[in-house]
Amino acid sequence: MSFMRVPLVLCLTAALAACVTRSNEVQPLVTDASMFSAMGCNALYDESDRVQERAARVAYSVDERAGTNIVALGMGISVFWPALLAMRPAGPDADELARLKGRDEAVRAALAAKDCPPAPAQMPPDRMATLPFALGERLVYEERALAGGPARELGLRVTALRRGEIEFGVDPPRSDTTPQRWLQDTFGNLPQRPDITGWVHWRRLLQPDLALGTVLAGEIVGGEGEVPGRVRGQVIALGVQTSLGRPFDAAVIELFGDVPHNDHSTRLTGVMVIDRKSGVLLRLELRSGNPEFALRRTLVRIEPAPPAQG
Repeated sequence: MSFMRVPLVLCLTAALAACVTRSNEVQPLVTDASMFSAMGCNALYDESDRVQERAARVAYSVDERAGTNIVALGMGISVFWPALLAMRPAGPDADELARLKGRDEAVRAALAAKDCPPAPAQMPPDRMATLPFALGERLVYEERALAGGPARELGLRVTALRRGEIEFGVDPPRSDTTPQRWLQDTFGNLPQRPDITGWVHWRRLLQPDLALGTVLAGEIVGGEGEVPGRVRGQVIALGVQTSLGRPFDAAVIELFGDVPHNDHSTRLTGVMVIDRKSGVLLRLELRSGNPEFALRRTLVRIEPAPPAQG
């Protein structure tokens, strides 16, 4: 795999306290809907998705700094604007959310003017065609503890491709009664706890349009206790990976942070490789004093979809 590289220079900014304004003090920045008049319905759906995803990220970062834990963003791409505006602070974040709210209203007006139906839940076929895997295929991962020991295998079969998320079914299932799922957004985050206990995952870490030098921050969760730690990263390389016979648009992300360990925290470092088109993990290597976060996980093969019944 050939990569472009940049020096690892992380620009960390201190969180600044701000006074929270009430929702009735917040006014959207008016955007002229005519700027979207040349777009068709599908392009407008995509623009609406981009606006709402950005608004959710801004609102979450505000809420995180305030420490109020008001925002509970689940899977999917819809946001509830009154909740986002109610916890919004003054300053640049307030200006950004006002701009996004105005843009969202303009896109909605353009959709109404074109008499567009509600956006379909399914991922558009043209986007499906760009993914390095297909509905029904099975992604097989191998995970090993860095301290040694036997490998364990996780099979994830692609069961749904939606506008804002990809759904996998654990295959073979680890429960005879309850179907187990692994849900991620199309950037690679798992905002909700997966049905597989003990498997390390991350929340609100990855974002769209990763470029060289992009700085990331989010949560990493692992172990039976499911206690989150803090993780930051930077994209240090981009390139096409074809080791599995598929063209993955790979981004290499260097990681560092802190995770819980007994009654204190311990350092975490590592590297993650993800596919930018789908958010699917290709490789993860973590080093930590907490053995639950000291592991290597690798996508080792992709198996075909089972033959159609009947």
